[in-house]
Amino acid sequence: MRALAFLAAMRYKAAMETKKIAVMQKLLKANDAVAEGIRRELRDKNISFVNLMSSPGSGKTTLVEETVKRLGKRIKVIEGDIQTTLDAERLQKLGIQAYQINTGPFGGDCHLEAAWIRTAIDDLGTDGMDLLFVENIGNLVCPAEFDVGAHLNVLLISVTEGEDKPLKYPLAFQVSHLCLITKTDFLPLKNFSLKKLRENIKKVNPACAVIEISAHSGTGMESWIEILKNKPRL
Repeated sequence: MRALAFLAAMRYKAAMETKKIAVMQKLLKANDAVAEGIRRELRDKNISFVNLMSSPGSGKTTLVEETVKRLGKRIKVIEGDIQTTLDAERLQKLGIQAYQINTGPFGGDCHLEAAWIRTAIDDLGTDGMDLLFVENIGNLVCPAEFDVGAHLNVLLISVTEGEDKPLKYPLAFQVSHLCLITKTDFLPLKNFSLKKLRENIKKVNPACAVIEISAHSGTGMESWIEILKNKPRL
């Protein structure tokens, strides 16, 4: 009897897992359709859309602040966080529009989805915008699974995080077109190998471009700004 009950439980578990996979595939398919609509619309309007992903504290907001100072105010930003409007408030002080998405009230999802981005763009409007940033929710797992309609996926990894992150969280690096190695001004204080990190990035995504950058010292910012000026992937 115990063996039969065990087999029945295993079959039920397998059926539920199959159902979960089917539901997730359906959700991702719907998300991808919305994302492609966003990408096409913004391309037609000559607006570059950049999706910034990273662990918490890798420097996304600081990078956007310094980018605004160099490129001007025809930039709008969608901020993703589980709670608070702190980052949006920081950016609004620069005189740009920043739209906050908090997932906490809806269960605390650790990623943004294309439908939420669609709503944010509709509310922000596209007039007076050349460049749209989304600061995705800080982690190296969930954001990589959902297409938000960006033309360029940019992954930030700080030198304080270690060289092994591409091997531990490969999908985030695989879906990214550009990797920014941030906080390079900390290098003199860290036992850190830029060479090893670059090698690990290339192992999981040989096509990923890599720039070493410090928003505070300005190192690498010229290369970053040049990429944005060239309307990436439009």
